[in-house]
Amino acid sequence: MIDNTIKDTVIIGSGPAGYTAAIYAARANMNPEIYTGMQPGGQLTTTTDVENFPGYPEGVMGPEMMVQFQQQAERFGTQVHIDYITEVRLAKEPGEIHILITGSGKEIKTRTVIIATGASAKYLGLEDEEKYLGSGVSACATCDGFFYKNRQVVVVGGGDTAAEEATYLSNICSKVYLLVRKGEMRASKVMQERVLKNSKIEVMFYHELIGMSGQQVVEKAHIINNQTKEKSALEVDGVFIAIGHKPNTDIFQGQLDMDETGYLITKGKTTKTNLPGVFAAGDVQDSIYRQAVTAAGSGCMAAMDAEKYVLAHFH
Repeated sequence: MIDNTIKDTVIIGSGPAGYTAAIYAARANMNPEIYTGMQPGGQLTTTTDVENFPGYPEGVMGPEMMVQFQQQAERFGTQVHIDYITEVRLAKEPGEIHILITGSGKEIKTRTVIIATGASAKYLGLEDEEKYLGSGVSACATCDGFFYKNRQVVVVGGGDTAAEEATYLSNICSKVYLLVRKGEMRASKVMQERVLKNSKIEVMFYHELIGMSGQQVVEKAHIINNQTKEKSALEVDGVFIAIGHKPNTDIFQGQLDMDETGYLITKGKTTKTNLPGVFAAGDVQDSIYRQAVTAAGSGCMAAMDAEKYVLAHFH
């Protein structure tokens, strides 16, 4: 007798990785269930225009695209729960059952778990960031840089992320101001050299962003020199916050292998974690590419890995 209260697969997270995993798992008759987390649709819901996802020649709004992903997953029988997982008790031996606890206190038993909890861009915590998010404030140059063609922009940060974003934007924008809080950058030497040699990038050491202003969209970035305390304003159209991402992996600490930043470690070219029947897809295990299309691809891989695992251990 197969116990029907035990799910074949439960997907934690509802971005491109989670929904793609659901589409594939549902078509494999695994009756997947998704727990959306606190931000249904994931990071894409804070992106207004998505122009780099194949199949949308006119572009698509991020939130609208995630609704379409959800509808496609539901069409094949995925159950979507607007709830989040607060605790996981992951099995250590192949063929054992994993237990997940939801925010509402429900206990779920499942043969496999697909983790697609994503990562969250770190922000400075300024009120203006929220106010202008999607209207001049972004945390992803490859997503939004195109909208600032021949415009002036600010990048905030001193690490590799900031150096990469500034370099990328210098190919599109007329001028890039890079605000670095300290007297030197944390970025790798190669990246620093690339930035400092670039005539379109003006590096402003000891400078911090303190606010933004503009009618509907950003028109000025307000900055302060943290040595002299002198305040000034830069006339820019875009502000890119590039102080890194934090993977949403707190609930897996002590159970799953992760790197020093908290990204889950997957084995080789698979989505397998260090525990049997637990798979990770999307930005939660990818600190390098972090694109909707790569997340979707790894969601497909996770569903196929989970299907193979269920067939091998439960049939």
